[in-house]
Amino acid sequence: MNTREGEIFSRDQSIVDLVSAKGLVDIHDLAEQFGVTPQTIRRTVNRLCEQGHLRRVHGGVTLPASVSNLPWETRQVQQLDAKRAIATRVAALIPDGSSVSIGLGTTPHQVALALRGHQDLRVMTNSLRVVLALAAAPGVEVRVAGGALRLPDMDVVGEAAAQFFGNFKTDFAVFGVGGIDEDGALLDFDPAEVTAREAMRMNCRNAVLVADLTKFGRAAVARGGSLRMMDHLVINARPAEPFDQLVEQAPRQLHLAETRA
Repeated sequence: MNTREGEIFSRDQSIVDLVSAKGLVDIHDLAEQFGVTPQTIRRTVNRLCEQGHLRRVHGGVTLPASVSNLPWETRQVQQLDAKRAIATRVAALIPDGSSVSIGLGTTPHQVALALRGHQDLRVMTNSLRVVLALAAAPGVEVRVAGGALRLPDMDVVGEAAAQFFGNFKTDFAVFGVGGIDEDGALLDFDPAEVTAREAMRMNCRNAVLVADLTKFGRAAVARGGSLRMMDHLVINARPAEPFDQLVEQAPRQLHLAETRA
């Protein structure tokens, strides 16, 4: 590989890494970031899309659609500061003495960790990782869904989880998603995940969706629910267009949990 080819390869990898970190990136922002013209970036992005590394959407470029999620260990460390900031903001929304259902995923797991200091809290969950996070919290009572355990994520989904959540009417339901589409549709990687998430939403007084910026524009195969159905949306920063206007109008309340510099 000559010097010119090496520079192109390095820029290609940097573009993919940046999109992976932010979820949705505007073409003009990419051009400014890498000090080239928008035309040059468009050619590069088009090539990366043809190679299957990226996907063009209205408003910019994002990662390609996937039929499966990344491993838990990988997701657990991605956007960790953002997830912790979101979790802290959610914990401030939930007063002592509340009942809370908490779903699967790495951001809800961080919410569980942030709730360990609460008192007289009743938690219903379909995630054993949430159970483990709260097991030693003296002021928290935990109930967990029964059914077939899905490994390696350590959760219960589908009808078993839906029936479990249907037994309660919680003050809050806290859940994440695999992705958020341009029309506000909520996406996941398995219809069984959607079934469990929708059961939480339908059996709570306040539906709280937690999502870092990488979820906006991220494609997943199972559709269910919408931003318009959310009472609270907690994100770490404003997303790029066309999602910025969407998050202003769709949920009843928008919360920005900005990370520390």
